[in-house]
Amino acid sequence: MASYDVFNGDADGICALQQLRLHRPQPDARLVTGVKRDVTLLDRLVDIRSSHITVLDISLDRNRSALARLLAQDNRIFYADHHFSGDLPEDEALSLHIDPSPRTCTSLIIDRLLDGAHRPWALVGAFGDNLDEVACRHAEDLGLRPEEQQQLREMGLLLNYNGYGLSEEDLLVHPADLFREVHRFADPLRMADQSPLLDRIRRGYEEDMTKATDLEPHLADDAGRIYLLPSAPWANRIVGTLANRLAVEQPAMAHAILLARPGGGFLVSVRAPLITRRGADGLCRRFPTGGGREAAAGINHLPDQDLAAFTIAFADHFNRPDREKS
Repeated sequence: MASYDVFNGDADGICALQQLRLHRPQPDARLVTGVKRDVTLLDRLVDIRSSHITVLDISLDRNRSALARLLAQDNRIFYADHHFSGDLPEDEALSLHIDPSPRTCTSLIIDRLLDGAHRPWALVGAFGDNLDEVACRHAEDLGLRPEEQQQLREMGLLLNYNGYGLSEEDLLVHPADLFREVHRFADPLRMADQSPLLDRIRRGYEEDMTKATDLEPHLADDAGRIYLLPSAPWANRIVGTLANRLAVEQPAMAHAILLARPGGGFLVSVRAPLITRRGADGLCRRFPTGGGREAAAGINHLPDQDLAAFTIAFADHFNRPDREKS
């Protein structure tokens, strides 16, 4: 039976798959991935029949039609994710592991299923998804020293940073190649010390973030801040990482980073306040191509003429007294 591993090209998707393949190797599986925002990955599986398909860290709701088609084509599918899913389908050939809690991620879902067999990699995925508090608690339970926790945190940040871009040409390393590098190391701390590919990503991150140091907010009030980024490869790569950094700096505030697209309009990354981790997906789903999860969501294309409407919606949404909304 042929095998396909379909995974989001960010830290969470890569680390979820790393745990599964350390536990149950499938060296012949075809890797299907791309930039972080390419979430309709099941559309790439055309005329696939009688195969085993693993799907990690992409929204079931955004892949619903393709999932139904693949099930009708006699495929067996394992699906784990933490994004908004909508109604869950039932099929004997479908093994679903969906948890949209704002304090979990796909790597932690896999960690639970494997009884913590490869937990350090789950922590890398959690750090990459800005779940520092959860990751640090698990790291302390493992007895990891502060400097080791920092190494895992940095690795999660770098793997996540590498997944952002408007196209695969923006990325420093293709996520499939990055997974292959990750898979060389059973221990992420060894990778942190020994991987030249990780060093390359680290240098790119430092160079790109330096270019964002003088940004001023487009909107700033008591509830949140909106920043506008230009259309440039460096900006394409930092859009999500910058949103995470700003959220950590001001955990009581919401943040939105709007990246200008070359043909017009914006790609939007939204982070809910870290103290609640709620509301990001509810805001983004008001707009076509919007979705995600409660703590972090986005809009793949916001037309120029909708910028004012988004700004008003953002301010209204996160200024409400009750922020624990969907």
